[in-house]
Amino acid sequence: MRTTITLDKDVAEKLQAEVQHRRSKDFNETVNDVLRRGLMTRRKLAASKPFKVRGARRMGSKPGLNYDDLGGLLEQVEGSSYK
Repeated sequence: MRTTITLDKDVAEKLQAEVQHRRSKDFNETVNDVLRRGLMTRRKLAASKPFKVRGARRMGSKPGLNYDDLGGLLEQVEGSSYK
């Protein structure tokens, strides 16, 4: 199938770099390969199972640590040289 598309400048530059890197394939073959890979990746992501956390448990909080003051917490845990 023959079609005409307009590529953004950054996309065209990346495709040209890919063509130069592959040397054995022309622009059309490279575009088709890149599109194929992108479409397959999208299908794989859509088909993958959602991530589940197993064995999660509450860790509680340590006495004397103020979790609302991140700077103070870092200084307490790592010392004054954390900055």
